[in-house]
Amino acid sequence: MAEKTTIARPYAQAAFDIAVAGNKLAAWSDMLRLLAMVTSDATIESMMGNASIETGRVVDVILGVCGDQLDDTGKNFVRVLAENHRLNVLPEIAAQYEHYRAEAEKTVEAQVASAFPLSDAQQQHIIEALKIRLGREVTLKATVDESIVGGAVVRAGDLVIDGSVSGQLQKLAANLLR
Repeated sequence: MAEKTTIARPYAQAAFDIAVAGNKLAAWSDMLRLLAMVTSDATIESMMGNASIETGRVVDVILGVCGDQLDDTGKNFVRVLAENHRLNVLPEIAAQYEHYRAEAEKTVEAQVASAFPLSDAQQQHIIEALKIRLGREVTLKATVDESIVGGAVVRAGDLVIDGSVSGQLQKLAANLLR
């Protein structure tokens, strides 16, 4: 996994630089998300891994599936990846690109898992607290996880705040065993 991430990084940076220059950050997000999905399909993956299928044929299939959802620069990006045998890292390229985009736009997507559904007011309170702590715009995805018992677990990038009852019980058990 780390190897794919390392391989993907310069391509993601190149895509980001192109997107910034063309003021098309959102469009490139959409294109890379689509390409990651298409190249993750089992049929396409098997074509990419089959040495008897010409690279140009694989590119034609990918571009055909994507249709007009890719602009000319996006199509050229696919061709460059194919020439360098890097189509298989498109999911990692897309993920890394989103990281660069979030950094540039000073945004973060946070997830909160709670034992019960959160009200709009509670979600807004979490968003405001994270904005202050992280210095970024925050979008929040709230899910229900009954195994938490009570409280919530918030994840935003590398930050994890475990305010769950189950998390507190685990900490207590660990302290008792010391």
